[in-house]
Amino acid sequence: MLAMIGLFTGLSQETQALANNERPTVAVLNIDTRGLNMDPVQMGNLVRLELNKLGLFDVMDKYDAAYLIDKLELEIENCYGKICMVEVGKQLGMDKMLTGNVELLGDVILVDLRLVDVATGSVESSQVLEFLELNQQVQMMISLTLHKLFGLEVDEDVLNKLTQKFDFENTLNFPETDRLKLDGPRSGLTFYSGETAKIYRQSKEEGGFDGPPVLFQFGYQFEIKYLNEGRFQALFEFLPIITGLDQGRFIPSISLLNGLRDNKGGWEFAFGPIFYMTREARGYYDAENVWHLEYEWWEAFPDGEPNPYTIESRLDSRGDAAFGTGFVIGVGKTFKSGRLNIPVNAFFIPDNEGHRFGISVGFNADKMKKRK
Repeated sequence: MLAMIGLFTGLSQETQALANNERPTVAVLNIDTRGLNMDPVQMGNLVRLELNKLGLFDVMDKYDAAYLIDKLELEIENCYGKICMVEVGKQLGMDKMLTGNVELLGDVILVDLRLVDVATGSVESSQVLEFLELNQQVQMMISLTLHKLFGLEVDEDVLNKLTQKFDFENTLNFPETDRLKLDGPRSGLTFYSGETAKIYRQSKEEGGFDGPPVLFQFGYQFEIKYLNEGRFQALFEFLPIITGLDQGRFIPSISLLNGLRDNKGGWEFAFGPIFYMTREARGYYDAENVWHLEYEWWEAFPDGEPNPYTIESRLDSRGDAAFGTGFVIGVGKTFKSGRLNIPVNAFFIPDNEGHRFGISVGFNADKMKKRK
């Protein structure tokens, strides 16, 4: 019955304040801290600042609070509980008192805030949130907890990035790093089309490779994120790859890619040059469009009759090692399982003699840095 009377009294006071277009008064004293680089006075100032931003209360100024505490000779050094809050609140003439604690527990920061009604002597509302160990984001943590405490809308994406351990990296959950290296193995298949695919299917006597135009490839990706802002990361990727060992071939290549990755969904887009080794021979196509090596003409016409056909270089299993270049366009998505990243990428390499395209899959793990 007494609780009902107290609740009714509190509601009547707030109703009267609203009728008079006045906001309820509230004071924030020290907020208890453990394991953080902020003392209770500094944390109290931070909470007071963020509470004032909400515009819900008439928040007592820290200088007015300090003046009255000194004048009334109040002891607030260890005043964090409900009983102490009510006693001090009555002497300060406040409607509400906000108290709580912020502490480091293991690898999480616990923010516990409580709103005490001075008239009823009860905890009107409370909110507890667990955040990642990100000391640089304590102000944001306080803001989010206050919004939750008073039932205000919060940015769920920001909340996830500060509370979910395995969310994609960004400037909130990795504020101390603008550059982060992620690397790991890559493997997949590359497909050839057009004239190149035809050459692969031909016999070795014709200059082909006597196999399907599909080759297995494996390698390693070295990745650097040189910009990490908002939802996007700018990437530089260095990929040494070996292709064709499944068909007895050795085709080394190096790709240098620039790209963007979406932090929220893990989608990415990259492009850049590729440098590779291949086998080429000089020869010509006769009137029937049959490929011949250059020396075959001189063997057929040893008297020196001029060759009427155009001499050119072409992919040929009988040729010598040659250096080739191309341009890679890739898209992909990174799936996460705990700290494990599983990137799946599709790529396309345009070429006049036959386009190349393929898919690769890999894995890497986030290199967790000790947060200060």
